[in-house]
Amino acid sequence: MNDTQVYSQLNEIFRDVFDDDGITVDAATTAHDVEGWDSAAHVSLIVAVEMKFGIRFRTAELDTLHNVGDFARLIQSKVGG
Repeated sequence: MNDTQVYSQLNEIFRDVFDDDGITVDAATTAHDVEGWDSAAHVSLIVAVEMKFGIRFRTAELDTLHNVGDFARLIQSKVGG
């Protein structure tokens, strides 16, 4: 799976989780950039990504994420490509 495919899927997930069709994320996007991205939304986001991509994250992996770019790279490492 390439970057374009991952970000396309992530944008769909973010729009669904945050109920905002105007959200567009990129590598530099952080929680501070998305209105409503609090701890509860973060858990919903993680679960939605796991379900969409058919993967599971370990807590230690999630603790290393600083932005959506880190998240996308982690997803790619789990799904291949």
